[in-house]
Amino acid sequence: MTQQQFAAALGIAQQTLAHYEVGRSRVPASLLPALVERLMFSFEELLCRPDPRRSSKGSAISRLQRQIAAVEQLSKTKQQFVSEMLDTVLAKARK
Repeated sequence: MTQQQFAAALGIAQQTLAHYEVGRSRVPASLLPALVERLMFSFEELLCRPDPRRSSKGSAISRLQRQIAAVEQLSKTKQQFVSEMLDTVLAKARK
């Protein structure tokens, strides 16, 4: 999927997505549900919480380790995007 296609799927401008990816703008919390859906993560997984819709086998740590390994396989741009999303979620959680 191209950046333009992904932005269209999220209902945002391609340039806005580009700004999120390079860290010029923060991803708004209101966009997180659409992001986790399209990136095939649950919001609970993103926050390292058990997802009640999934099996309880395996710890949150092992799931997080698998996610980190998967993110490491992404392009640097996509890794930056995931990092920005995490920064946004963690900043919101601290409030």
